[in-house]
Amino acid sequence: MATTDPRPTTTADARAMAPAEVEEPTIGRLVADASRDISSLVQNEIALAKAELKVSLKYGGTGAGLFAVAAFLGLLAIIMLSVAFAYFLEMATGLHLAWCFLIVFGAYLLIAALLAFVGVKKVKKVRAPERAIHQAQETKTLFQRN
Repeated sequence: MATTDPRPTTTADARAMAPAEVEEPTIGRLVADASRDISSLVQNEIALAKAELKVSLKYGGTGAGLFAVAAFLGLLAIIMLSVAFAYFLEMATGLHLAWCFLIVFGAYLLIAALLAFVGVKKVKKVRAPERAIHQAQETKTLFQRN
């Protein structure tokens, strides 16, 4: 039985059997790798954000469209209710139909005027954020002192 000698016989064999020398990367190489990795990370984050926004905008657009259709149908319902109310007035009072429609029109004008009046009163109550302005002025004077 022949035994083989584990020792290398040539220099090529010696290099092949020697443990691989680990080269230390240079600072330039490390910076380039870090820059590439950060760039890749930012690009992937942007791609993820775009994908999420695309889905969100799709759902948001669909929801907005459905709200618009609901508002339109609500408007049609109010118009139909107004016509029905005018015909009811004609049946109940015996007035000419034109007068009944004018009464409904006047009721809507009265409601609109009342809502406008309440809205103006609410808007007049709006005040500047005095505490926030005061706090900002105090912060400004503190920074000016330093």
